[in-house]
Amino acid sequence: MAHSESGIPIEPVYGPGDLTGWDPETELGQPGAFPYTRGIYPNMYTGRPWTMRQYAGFGTAVESNARYRQLIAGGGTGLSVAFDLPTQMGHDSDAPLAHGEVGKVGVAVDSLDDMRVLLDGIPLDRVSTSMTINAPAALLLLLYQLVAEEQGIEGAQLTGTIQNDVLKEYIARGTYIFPPEPSLRLTADTFRYCRAEIPKWNTISISGYHMAEAGASPVQEVAFTLADGIAYVRTALAAGMAVDEFAPRLSFFFVARTTLLEEVAKFRAARRIWARVMREEFGARDPKSMMLRFHTQTAGVQLTAQQPELNLVRVAVQALAAVLGGTQSLHTNSFDEAIALPTERSARLALRTQQVLAYETDVPHTVDPFAGSYAVERMTDELEAAALDLMRKVEEQGGAVAAIENGFQKAEIERNAYRIAQETESGERVVVGVNRFALEREEPYEPLRVDPAIEARQCEALARLRAERDGAAVEAALAALREAAAGTENVLYPMKEALRARATVGEVCGALREVWGSYEPSASTW
Repeated sequence: MAHSESGIPIEPVYGPGDLTGWDPETELGQPGAFPYTRGIYPNMYTGRPWTMRQYAGFGTAVESNARYRQLIAGGGTGLSVAFDLPTQMGHDSDAPLAHGEVGKVGVAVDSLDDMRVLLDGIPLDRVSTSMTINAPAALLLLLYQLVAEEQGIEGAQLTGTIQNDVLKEYIARGTYIFPPEPSLRLTADTFRYCRAEIPKWNTISISGYHMAEAGASPVQEVAFTLADGIAYVRTALAAGMAVDEFAPRLSFFFVARTTLLEEVAKFRAARRIWARVMREEFGARDPKSMMLRFHTQTAGVQLTAQQPELNLVRVAVQALAAVLGGTQSLHTNSFDEAIALPTERSARLALRTQQVLAYETDVPHTVDPFAGSYAVERMTDELEAAALDLMRKVEEQGGAVAAIENGFQKAEIERNAYRIAQETESGERVVVGVNRFALEREEPYEPLRVDPAIEARQCEALARLRAERDGAAVEAALAALREAAAGTENVLYPMKEALRARATVGEVCGALREVWGSYEPSASTW
């Protein structure tokens, strides 16, 4: 018998007997109505397609800006910004720890000067921007807002998302800066700030994608992501916010794998679980507080360097799974991303994949076409039950943060990743072009390469910035930030003033490190 990615048996044939006692009114409802199994909007894509995002950012702000303009000109309706590792870790490009990593996996943004260049000519009041940034998410959002203000655009006109999900960094990715407690405080401060200053902004994108890339199964992806979501809700409530004040701006971020049926079931189960948790545990009354809105990215971990053109097929299937599962926005990976940063041509092909699905297929013409499918409804129920069981295990340890400190989620994901590796090595899990149907000789491919001189240019720009700016004003602003961090006031307001004075990302994060310290993971007990 075949099994799903989560290890759930897949029957050769499903029929009415597999849904005995199943009540469509309770489990499905109508599209746009509780429990949102069928989608969070009544008409879904019949009115307009999902937001088509392309994840881009490399080298300098100048190069990334050129790529963004190309994507918008090519029909993209949203930007998804990738930042380099030093920026993600709160280090300036001239920091010793940044050496060799500047501009490699995203764009280097050290200051307001870089953000101005990055967004030059981009209509910020008409483009929705998602920023993949976590520990320093508040800083990058404030830089974005400062540039918008210089363009005459008010905060109320800005739309987009900051990932801002530091809990998954402790679990699966590792780009954390501060310990969990002050990190959660910074998240809550961001919720409050955006409600007052940037009300249409999605204040967090609670991410299962990176857990999946680290080896999580679909059940683990849903369970650990929603457990993190519960932790963020509790943090905001403890900070004195009412659930319906902030919950409508929460969003999620999932992967889409090639296992299309289970992925569709996963998205439907996740919506249903979240709706019930928000209504029954947290007492949400606003329907928007119960809606699990999510962005999807196709599975980078399933792309292969061997026969990379096959990734075009994989990405198309993954994108179809996301659309059939009811995503609100979608990023399609480029076929060459297993080798290097995508070229302009491959990024365009990735966007065209979404456009073919939106405009050449009949999938967007009806809402939730899998509703009532014996197979998908049974898989949805089974995945939901397995995810709820795993969420209970997290709760038994005291919630997501306590489980993280115990190493629980990380250990569970690593066990699943090891199983996948064993199955691939043995040939039990077929990867076309790798362990079956391989070529004796691969065709040559010329990847996009990042100019190593970028680091030197960023360092020179930082030296100029520090020479030109008002150093006393920067120091005064950083002192005010440290004072706020040591107290209870919202740190985003003094942080914004420090960035306006041209303090760098590294200097702002350094000021917070002085007060909050840095996170040092403990050994797993699992």
